[in-house]
Amino acid sequence: MQDLKPIRVFLEVAAQRSFAGAARSLRMTPASVTRLVAGLEADLGQQLLLRTTRQVSLTSAGALAAARYRPLIEAFDTTTDELLAATRSDRGRLSINAPISLGAPLLAGLVSSFRLAYPRIALDVQLTDALVDIVDENCDLAIRISGPPGDKSTIWRKICEVPRQLVAAPALFDRVPRPTTPDELDPAHCLSYGSGRQAETWRFRKAAVTRSFRAGTEVVTNNGEFLYGLAAAGNGIVNLPAFLTRDGIRRGEVVPLLSDWKMPPFYLMLYYPPYEMLPPLVATFTDFFEAYVRDREGFDFGEAAAGS
Repeated sequence: MQDLKPIRVFLEVAAQRSFAGAARSLRMTPASVTRLVAGLEADLGQQLLLRTTRQVSLTSAGALAAARYRPLIEAFDTTTDELLAATRSDRGRLSINAPISLGAPLLAGLVSSFRLAYPRIALDVQLTDALVDIVDENCDLAIRISGPPGDKSTIWRKICEVPRQLVAAPALFDRVPRPTTPDELDPAHCLSYGSGRQAETWRFRKAAVTRSFRAGTEVVTNNGEFLYGLAAAGNGIVNLPAFLTRDGIRRGEVVPLLSDWKMPPFYLMLYYPPYEMLPPLVATFTDFFEAYVRDREGFDFGEAAAGS
């Protein structure tokens, strides 16, 4: 591969129209500049510069070389800078995808703290409740609250468990019977979290007894906060992460149901493209995120409320 230093020196002489000016700009001696350009001309078998006592100008071959070499050198330098930035753990840019329901309660505070700790790391945070294709969306990592992953093409990291809670507005039971066991649930009164008109499956366990229940499809949505709003307005029973229902239970907007039956918890997880190993920036955010979440001063996922 052609040594890049003579090319860089040639381009600077071409820009300055002066060997002396290029020497000053590059902090080299004029003799060194002259020698490197002469060596490049010898390697290429072409005269690139016309030298007179007054000025330096490009030959036709020199003009072609400058036009072709300059964008290549600029692209080379840009790529080198990006690769170097990717090896640093404290500077660069991260693209993150996260659920909308985590935006206000968790991510705003987390991002503020992270930026204080790592001011040279810029963040692009996109909020969506859809499970995006992390490779197609060009994300460095995503945050998700869900059941155990089934996708084998990505890397998942479980941070903690997120309890779930069945809730409904007290007013709902002025119209329909209040269930005391999973067998008494009516799909017509149970709203589904999901997409594509697919009913949500709720699984329950009490000692050695297990039950599986398919919620209704009269309302299906992929946004937990919207689903909670429907429940609080008396539209039905919902199954949500406890951190979305906790404050509403305290305010009396909704009441917990079937709390003596256990449901498999969701997981708070980070997931990544199929890296062979985590890039330094991703590892930095991962470690910070895990420490922040597990410090309950940052956020409390809470326990499912007692009651039936």
